[in-house]
Amino acid sequence: MTTSCCNTLIIGSGAAGLAAAVRLHALGVEDIVLYTEGLRMGTSINTGSDKQTYYKLGMYGEEADSPVGMAHDLVRGGSVHGDLALVEAALSIPAFGHLVTLGVPFPHDPFGQYVGYKTDHDPKRRATSCGPYTSRDMCLALIAEVKRRGIPVFENRVALKLLTHEKRAAGAVFIHTEDGSLECVQAENTVFAVGGPGGLYETSVYPKVHTGAIGLALEAGARSCNLAESQFGLASVKFRWNVSGSYMQVLPRFISTDPDGGDEREFLREYFDSVPDMYDAIFLKGYQWPFAAEHVPGSSLIDIFTFIETVERGRRVWLDYRADPADFDFASLSAETRGYLERSGAVADSPLKRLSILNAPAIELYAKHKIDLTAEPLEIAVCAQHNNGGLAGNIWWESVNIKHLFPIGEVNGSHGVTRPGGTALNAGQVGAFRAAEFIAAKYREKTVDESVFRQIAEKELSILEGLRKIPAKRDWKQERAILQHRMSEAGAFIRSQEKVTAALDGAYKQSAAMLSDGLGGLSPRDFAETLRNRQLLTAQIFYLESILMQIDYIGSRGGSIVLAKDGVPIHPKLDSRWRMAAEKKSYRNQIMLCGYGENGYPEISWESCRPVPETDGWFENIWNDFRNGTIYGGKK
Repeated sequence: MTTSCCNTLIIGSGAAGLAAAVRLHALGVEDIVLYTEGLRMGTSINTGSDKQTYYKLGMYGEEADSPVGMAHDLVRGGSVHGDLALVEAALSIPAFGHLVTLGVPFPHDPFGQYVGYKTDHDPKRRATSCGPYTSRDMCLALIAEVKRRGIPVFENRVALKLLTHEKRAAGAVFIHTEDGSLECVQAENTVFAVGGPGGLYETSVYPKVHTGAIGLALEAGARSCNLAESQFGLASVKFRWNVSGSYMQVLPRFISTDPDGGDEREFLREYFDSVPDMYDAIFLKGYQWPFAAEHVPGSSLIDIFTFIETVERGRRVWLDYRADPADFDFASLSAETRGYLERSGAVADSPLKRLSILNAPAIELYAKHKIDLTAEPLEIAVCAQHNNGGLAGNIWWESVNIKHLFPIGEVNGSHGVTRPGGTALNAGQVGAFRAAEFIAAKYREKTVDESVFRQIAEKELSILEGLRKIPAKRDWKQERAILQHRMSEAGAFIRSQEKVTAALDGAYKQSAAMLSDGLGGLSPRDFAETLRNRQLLTAQIFYLESILMQIDYIGSRGGSIVLAKDGVPIHPKLDSRWRMAAEKKSYRNQIMLCGYGENGYPEISWESCRPVPETDGWFENIWNDFRNGTIYGGKK
């Protein structure tokens, strides 16, 4: 066993984890280490979209904006605490400025104004972008700064266990995936930046190298919130990428084929009364890319029709950019569709030509991944994309019930039901700033006794070493495939009580069987992945329990719909199974919490949303509280 000690352990090297490392170091907390599977792994550095968005306070031209105004817009989506929204709004400018200072190439005009545009659920032009790879550009700039500062980074490490003592974080156990050695890190603080639950789903746009580790925190007793609130959307499957924005706005043909690529047909035509109506819905899909219950009926019907074609009919769905159909008539499109393409100078006689004018990098992106849109269609599906819920944190992004544990980035569940596009990138940076500031102000001193930590660590290691003496019987890849298929079938954007109940039963049984299995004879990688399956199943149980509660109490909202016999028909050309349960909107004022109950099983509770704070803004009072440290909850 290798042991080490630090003030702050950062787990995860996405944009949030890297920012926390840089910010801690800048605030003088230099006794920090960052543990990661790899600096080139994870979601932040491997994902994007046609124009990946970063959402912040407006700072261009004469359009007025304010932190309180932005906070109210974040709260408007429902199931969001107002104080968290205000923090995300207020710190959006410092966090954005930090990235600009590090060299992230956000565009500005000749006068230094950072231009903005409207994104989904955005009433103002707060969004900005570096192009398809905004989060990658952020990571590359932050990695360079981490290296410049000499912050220790340990790669090829997979976290196996979060260590706690008396309801506080104390460190973690890792495995080195190259040599199989186990490492215990004692830490006064643990910044938990492990991303979203990418490994839970079979049909997913999360990069294959990203799995997520929220299950580790759930196993440790951390409380979660709003786990049922996820985002799903159309994405390519050969190379995992969101086909949002201009990929839809240039009006590609939606075609489906049999599993072998034959029997091609434009399947959307069977649902629309006219070709212009079909294309107007496709265009809106660009603006309204994530599946949304509020867009049923509306543009999100396209996601449902794609689901029926792929999942229920067993066919494959593609976007074809090579040519317009014979009956395509630009003049017959709606004024909104025509106006956008005309104003963008993107009127041309094929989707590919329109895309080359509107967003040429979107074509180049696929070419770099050996997908030639000039010669072949692009296979797509409705994929899991983002979890709006996650672990519950306070206004300093510290876990609400495990002190010294700071969940930041996607694993922190601050977003609620819906959110403006790009909010997640801002929230990750803000969370990093808040955690770093609080640690620097309150948690510099060592309070975890080394002998106590050693006892905790040795207990966990003895359990792992004991399991290594029992031969493993299960193939982790097969077990992973089973749990992922279960989640995509029951816990994605189409939900029903029958499927979720059956899925929960399957998850509990698979988890019990896996917990009784050994780990002997496994390679370091297989050992790590087998244990990862266990935390994924813990997470799956928590998510499915939350989804079942959504079905029973809330109904259809946000990124999913609930099918019910007494629901409202979704579309006249769909059979009677497709009836959508109405939303009980009073629950938009509630946060769904989930944590272990006294019986050892996940237990759901509810918390009323806190309002956006009303602040008096009297400088002398705020300056005094800041100097005295009372803003952190007590004297320095």
